[in-house]
Amino acid sequence: MFLSSAIRRRPAFREGWRTMAPVALGIGAWGLMTGVAMLKSGLSVFESVAMTLLVYAGSSQLAALPLLVAGAPAWVILATGFCVNLRFVVFSLHLRPYLLHMPRWRRLLHGYLTADLSYVMFTRRFPRPADTPAGLDAQEAYLTGGYAVTWLAWMLLSLTGIALANFIPTHWGLGFAGVLSLVAIVCSMATTRLRILAVLVAAATAVVAYALPLKLNIVVAIGVAVLLCFWLEKRLGLDPAQEDEV
Repeated sequence: MFLSSAIRRRPAFREGWRTMAPVALGIGAWGLMTGVAMLKSGLSVFESVAMTLLVYAGSSQLAALPLLVAGAPAWVILATGFCVNLRFVVFSLHLRPYLLHMPRWRRLLHGYLTADLSYVMFTRRFPRPADTPAGLDAQEAYLTGGYAVTWLAWMLLSLTGIALANFIPTHWGLGFAGVLSLVAIVCSMATTRLRILAVLVAAATAVVAYALPLKLNIVVAIGVAVLLCFWLEKRLGLDPAQEDEV
């Protein structure tokens, strides 16, 4: 088992666990809502459980649900999920020096389990990769402790939401609660001028392109915001990792 007793005994694992514990309730609440939304959208229990376990990406799951209900082509659903989760490409590039010494299967496992908040907390705690084997082991233990909390909170509450979906009335408006959850996450991550610009451009583009079928305005909005920010980085010589926070 990957979470071996040796990893769990390390002080860094417990530190990572304690760091993430305060946000477990919020993550679990979002997972509960996502579990309910999947079943309310018409997915079967099996499909909802499979999406929870295999996708493990709340924003991507919520973005895919209306497309599934609308009967959108598979390529549209996959493209939407890819665009929504483009940030994980950036995460993986940043984490590469921390994990490069590991076998590929362990790197892939870390990639699956690492989520937004566990990545943020980890990189704040360790701005640079360690230069000794002991230091690298400690960093891995911290990362593992952090995403263990995230994964458990998400899975337990998401599966609970699937189990209780038929007992929760539709008029409670949990679908809109999902939108509010995403808005809160976006606002918390918009900490630099470039990120705020990306949010504003994506929102404006989504509104302008609202008439597009199959919710393609979401894909277009993400693409426009990403391309514009890449162009600005090159044009103005901006480094998003060093840009001052607002």
